[in-house]
Amino acid sequence: MKHPRLTAGLRLAGLAGLLACTLGAALAQEAVIRKNLAERLPALPKIDEVSKTPMNGLYELRVNESEIFYTDAEGNFLIQGNLIDTRGKRNLTEERVEKLSAIDFDALPLKDAFTQVRGNGKRKMAVFEDPNCGYCKRFERDLQKVNDVTIHTFLIPILSADSVDKSKNIWCAKDKGKAWLDWMVRDQAAAKASCDTSALERNLAFSKKYKITGTPTVFFANGTRVPGAISAQDIEKQLASAAGK
Repeated sequence: MKHPRLTAGLRLAGLAGLLACTLGAALAQEAVIRKNLAERLPALPKIDEVSKTPMNGLYELRVNESEIFYTDAEGNFLIQGNLIDTRGKRNLTEERVEKLSAIDFDALPLKDAFTQVRGNGKRKMAVFEDPNCGYCKRFERDLQKVNDVTIHTFLIPILSADSVDKSKNIWCAKDKGKAWLDWMVRDQAAAKASCDTSALERNLAFSKKYKITGTPTVFFANGTRVPGAISAQDIEKQLASAAGK
C-alpha cells in the first residue's frame, strides 16, 4: 500500500504537470495569435495582452493600454465591438474598459485642477469639464445644492477653439473657482487673462489616456466613474457610497 505522503506528493506532481502543460498551451496559442495578426495587420497597434473570454474560442486583445478587440484562436478574424453576456445582461467590453481605465483618486494630478471646498470638505470628487458644455452648466447648477464636499475641477477644452480661450481665461483668473462659477452658474464670462496654461494640455493628454471622452465626467473617492450630468440627489448617493468604501 502506498504511503499517504507519497500519494499526496504524486497528486501534487501530477497537478503541477497539468498546470505546466495548460500554461504552455496558452502561451503557444497566444504566440500564434500575435504572429498571425502582426503579419496580416501590420497597422494594428502593438498588442499589450491576449486573454481568453467567457465565450468559447474568442480571445480578447488589449492595445493602447485600454482599447479592446477580439479574435479567434488563429487570428483569422478581428472583431471590434461590444461583447454582451445575455444571461447576466452585462456589457463585458464596457466593464473591461472601465476597469482598465480606472483612476486611483489619490493619484490624480491635482496640480492641474483648481479646488473648491464647501462646508467641512470631507467628501471628495473630481470633475472633468468643458466651459462650453451645456450639460456641465446644468451639472454645476445642481452641484450648488451639495455641501461638505471638496471638488477638484479639471478643465478639458474639447468642444471648440472658444473652449480653449474660455478655459485659459478661467485658469489664469486670480480666483479660478469664482471665475468658473461666474461663468457656469451666472453666465458671466471671465476677463481675458494670460499665464502658463500648460496644465490644460496635460489635462487633455490625461483625458485621452484614460478615455475621458465626454463632459462632464465625474470621479468619486472610491474610483467610481460617472459620465454625464447627474442630479444633486445622485451626487449625494455616490458621495455616500464612496465614503463607505
